[in-house]
Amino acid sequence: MLALNYKPMLFSENFRRLYRGFGGNMDSFKGQGGIQMLLTAEQEAQHIVSSARNLKMARLKQAKEEAEKDVALFRSQMEAEYQNKISESSGSSDNTVKRLEEETDKRIKALTKSTSMVSKEIIEMLMKHVTSVKI
Repeated sequence: MLALNYKPMLFSENFRRLYRGFGGNMDSFKGQGGIQMLLTAEQEAQHIVSSARNLKMARLKQAKEEAEKDVALFRSQMEAEYQNKISESSGSSDNTVKRLEEETDKRIKALTKSTSMVSKEIIEMLMKHVTSVKI
């Protein structure tokens, strides 16, 4: 985090003198001295506004950088969560396929065993019906 040192600027002594001297006594503004004081005060006011603007821009830039970091962090967390869900669902489908194959193999073996036990009886019954003729 960027630490910004913000210190409120105080008006310079020239500006204070100008402010105090403005109270109805226009003699202090006669000649070059008064004009110089006005120019100095104007420059100082511009400097104050400029530094405030720069400080504001720096805070905005800092806030933008922090927001971008937060967005990147959130995006990476969501991506990781998404990848975990994908791996879980694909892993469970692999397990389901294996389980179904095992069950199918067991049923095939059970059917093969039961047919081999009954096949002699069926053959004898078929032979009996085929060879016997009813008149």
